[in-house]
Amino acid sequence: MESRAWLNRNVLGMTATSLLSDACYEMIISVLPGFMAAVGISPAALGWIEGSADALSSFLKLWSGWYSDRVGRRKPIVVIGYFFTGTGMSLFTFAKTWPLLLVGRMISWFGKGIRGSLRDAMLAESVPDSVRGRAFGFHRAGDTIGAILGPLTGILLLRFLPSTPPDHPFRVIFLASLIPGLAAPLAFAFIIRETLRRPNPQRLWSALRELSPQFRRFLVAAGVFGLGDFSPTLLVMAAAVLLTPRYGKVGAASIAASLYLLRNVVEAIAAYPVGALSDRTSRTRLLAAGYLLSAFVAAAAALLFTSGATHLLPLILVFTTAGIVAACQDTLAGAIPAAMVTERTRGTGYGALGFINGFGDLTASALTGTLWTLLSPATAFLTAGSIMFLGSLLMAQRYDK
Repeated sequence: MESRAWLNRNVLGMTATSLLSDACYEMIISVLPGFMAAVGISPAALGWIEGSADALSSFLKLWSGWYSDRVGRRKPIVVIGYFFTGTGMSLFTFAKTWPLLLVGRMISWFGKGIRGSLRDAMLAESVPDSVRGRAFGFHRAGDTIGAILGPLTGILLLRFLPSTPPDHPFRVIFLASLIPGLAAPLAFAFIIRETLRRPNPQRLWSALRELSPQFRRFLVAAGVFGLGDFSPTLLVMAAAVLLTPRYGKVGAASIAASLYLLRNVVEAIAAYPVGALSDRTSRTRLLAAGYLLSAFVAAAAALLFTSGATHLLPLILVFTTAGIVAACQDTLAGAIPAAMVTERTRGTGYGALGFINGFGDLTASALTGTLWTLLSPATAFLTAGSIMFLGSLLMAQRYDK
C-alpha cells in the first residue's frame, strides 16, 4: 500500500524525463573541460560561464514558481523548459571561443530555470509527505542514471572518434546530445498528468512574505552554503589538470570524465537510501551532514593541488564522496520545502529556494574559478570549503516540525 502511494505515474514519468534530460546535459558537461582545454579557454571563463548561467536560472526559478501559483498550472511551462534545456548546449558544436559557450549555456539554463522548481513542486504534490523522501530519492536515482549514461556515451565517443583536430570528437558529442535532449520534453508532455489548482492572485512580494519563518531560516542556511558550492565542472577540470602531467591532455580529459561518471554512479546508488532515511529522521540534519561532506571534498581537492598528486586513488575517493554529497543535496533539497510552505505558495517556495541556490552558484563558481586563475587552485578550493562548512553549521539547527 505504501509503495503504491508514491510509485505512481507522475513519479515514473518525471523520473524518465529527468533521465533523458540529464543524459543530454551530462554528456556535454563531462567532456566540456577537455574541450575548453583543447581550444584554450581558461578556468576563469568556465567559472563565469557556469555562474552566469546559474544566475539566470535562479532568477527564472523564482518568477516561474510564483507565476505557476498565480495561474494554477505548471505543466506547459515545464515542457517548454525541458525543450530549451535539451537544445541550448548543442550550440557548443560551433564554438571557437567562450562567447558562444556562454550563449548556449544561457539558453539551456533559461529552460532549466523556468522548469526546475515547478517539476519539484509537481513531484511533491504527487505523493504524501510521509513517503516524499522516497519519491524524491527514486526520482534522483533515475535522474542520475541519465547522468551516468550521458558521460559514458561521451567517454566512448571521445575514445573512438577521430581526434584530429583535437576538438573534433567534442563537437560530435555536442551534436549527439540533441537525441535525449529532444526526447525529454516529449516524455513529460505525454506521460505527466497535472491536477489544476485554484489560482493564487497574489503579487510576488506578497507571496514571498507569506512564506513561513521556519522556511526563511532554512533558506538562509542553504544560501550561505551555496556561496561556496561551486559547479562540479570545476572539480572535473581539477582532475584533468592534476592528471595531465602523467596521462597527457586527451588521456587526462577521458579519465576526468570517467571520474565524473563514478560520481554519478555513486549518487544514483545513494539517492534512494538517503531519501528513505529522510522519511524517518530530520531531513535538515541529514542535509547538514551532506553539506559537511561537501566541505571535505573541497578541502581534499585543495590538498591534492598542494601536494601535486597525480595518482588516481585520491581522486577516486574525492569523486566517490562527491557522489554521496550530490545524493544528499539534490534529494533533500527537493523533499524539504513542501512541508514548510502552504499549498497555495508551493511554487513560490520552491522558486525562492531555486533563486537562493542559483545566486550561490553564481558566486561560488565565479569566485572559485577566479581564485584558481589569479592565485592558485588550492586557495580556490580551500576558500569554497570554508564557506560550505559554515553553511553546514547553520543547517544543523532543527527546522523540521
